[in-house]
Amino acid sequence: MMGEQTREGGGTTMPGRDQEPRSYYVGVDVGTGSVRAALVDQRGILLAFADQPINQWEPQFNHHEQSSEDIWAACCVVTKQVVQGIDVNQIRGLGFDATCSLVVLDKQFRPLPVNHEGDPHRNIIMWLDHRAVSQVHRINETKHSVLQCVGGVMSVEMQAPKLLWLKENMRETCWDKAGHFFDLPDFLSWKATGVSARSLCSLVCKWTYSAEKGWDDSFWKMIGLEDFVADNYSKIGNQVLPPGASLGHGLTPEAAKDLGLPAGIAVAASLIDAHAGGLGVIGADVRGYGLACEGQPVTSRLAVICGTSSCHMGISKDPIFVPGVWGPYFSAMVPGFWLNEGGQSVTGKLIDHMVQGHAAFPELQAKATARCQSVYAYLNSHLDLIKKARPVGFLTVDLHVWPDFHGNRSPLADLTLKGMVTGLKLSQDLDDLAILYLATVQAIAFGTRLIIEAMEAAGHSFSTLFLCGGLSKNPLFVQMHADITGGNGKNEQSWEGRASQT
Repeated sequence: MMGEQTREGGGTTMPGRDQEPRSYYVGVDVGTGSVRAALVDQRGILLAFADQPINQWEPQFNHHEQSSEDIWAACCVVTKQVVQGIDVNQIRGLGFDATCSLVVLDKQFRPLPVNHEGDPHRNIIMWLDHRAVSQVHRINETKHSVLQCVGGVMSVEMQAPKLLWLKENMRETCWDKAGHFFDLPDFLSWKATGVSARSLCSLVCKWTYSAEKGWDDSFWKMIGLEDFVADNYSKIGNQVLPPGASLGHGLTPEAAKDLGLPAGIAVAASLIDAHAGGLGVIGADVRGYGLACEGQPVTSRLAVICGTSSCHMGISKDPIFVPGVWGPYFSAMVPGFWLNEGGQSVTGKLIDHMVQGHAAFPELQAKATARCQSVYAYLNSHLDLIKKARPVGFLTVDLHVWPDFHGNRSPLADLTLKGMVTGLKLSQDLDDLAILYLATVQAIAFGTRLIIEAMEAAGHSFSTLFLCGGLSKNPLFVQMHADITGGNGKNEQSWEGRASQT
């Protein structure tokens, strides 16, 4: 299936293509379910966009896997699409961001299986994979000092427990043969340039690396991964570059052919996908919109990157330690600032789970299709129909959702927590589905409020939420976050909607 593409001249007019700019830049974003590419000019104006789905495997519960070859192929498809019709010799740079999934390659950079089926094509343990529960419990029992920079408790979604799981469960088929363990963003920049240097963003946020001190030998020895210390961390990264730094000699001839780009163009050290989104919206220019946040310090902004999961990014001039919230990480997102990262392990995935599992979902699909709408646009309009004279939020007065169906990432930092729904009735019609959907969105927004309260109690001070990602295009999702976190109405919402599209 070919990816969706948007371009000036194809029905939607975008500024900047009548007079060709002198410089272009290509950004590639690898999310959980798809790869997106964008072409922008030197003014940051979006000129073309394309996306392509990517495969996922779930061979057993809580095991989630992908293929680095499949993801690279999708990167090539979307990049070729967005540069159609332009002079590719005017492209000045290429950058990647991606989910913080674990890519495993052998000493010759060939894929290795991360599954008991022995399928080397599936060589990525995805970020949301929870197979390493035993390993992360043992890591947290050490109470090692590096845990202070992950909110006091390491998440099962980070890389150390996954690496320990591979050593303990796949020694012969994977661990002993492995030559390289990459965070997915770093794999992509290596694939493009042949340079195996890692981004500071990935290593600091997911691998316990310190921007100031480097690797902590005692941690890896204490948890049973002394292998990395012995080989000077060559398998996980002993050359570290700040995000955006130019890698090697740029795009290799082989990668250039794959991507449809000229060899030698600059390739930037990568970012985790949420951090790329956070960097974009935390630095957004809000002048001219009449917003209360205009003129406020950048540290007063909380970036919420909301898709399959949600990440809550706040920065500070000095380190702030927040129980149950990752960080503080120095220069991991905005140079010279400390980053704290809260999060919800499932948001978009939870909404899909609740809606698609309801008895009325086939009826919803049929009615949405008849109107040429998405199921969520239909549900939003249906909620408006049934709310009567009350604000839509009051439809859930008797129905409540606890959203930790995949554990709690922040601020409770408890992967054993489960979800809950209270207030169910025997009826299962479309009204019930719409109200359950609303209650789920509200539960996610209350989770964001809980994260904000924890971060502010520790020393942050936020005045504005900046939303981006797929869920920010859903007006109900944005409005519930505004209502529940104390937003002051449509003026702020209109900006957030614009920000999510840029």
